[in-house]
Amino acid sequence: MEKPPSLGDQETRRKAREQAARLKKLQEQEKQQKVEFRKRMEKEVSDFIQDSGQVKKKFQPMNKIERSILHDVVEVAGLTSFSFGEDDDCRYVMIFKKEFAPSDEELDSYRRGEEWDPQKAEEKRKLKELAQRQEEEAAQQGPVVVSPASDYKDKYSHLIGKGAAKDAAHMLQANKTYGCGKATVQLGAGRGA
Repeated sequence: MEKPPSLGDQETRRKAREQAARLKKLQEQEKQQKVEFRKRMEKEVSDFIQDSGQVKKKFQPMNKIERSILHDVVEVAGLTSFSFGEDDDCRYVMIFKKEFAPSDEELDSYRRGEEWDPQKAEEKRKLKELAQRQEEEAAQQGPVVVSPASDYKDKYSHLIGKGAAKDAAHMLQANKTYGCGKATVQLGAGRGA
């Protein structure tokens, strides 16, 4: 037969119930904060859509969950959004109207942490086109013929001799390790060499 629960067990159960109640309360507060944040972002995105003078908007850095909520709101609204920044603490979201979607160069500059300057981008594009044209012109001119300053045969004749290479080229012996016998083949015999 079991003895009745002791005072310690009842105390432990009471503390567990209190902790569960606190946890539930915190979760509900968190949920309420997310709902309020979503409503606030929906209002800001709606104001952005109504303002015909704005084509992009940069938000303050926010945590991962808030960025996720904002991306969802922006997608539902039919806009384009991107996150930029290095650390999770300083990542921010920029939203763009669909008709003014950013170019790849613009996105690259934001990813590098720079401000987008269309004039600089145009200068870079022109320089790139000029370099490409110069490459194409060089390719059309054909390959560059390189002629050595000296002939290697003359340069190394004191080491290998003048006729050693010719003599070696005329005589070829079969290698026994490859299954060939002692056959000797004369190359260039009929060519007057």
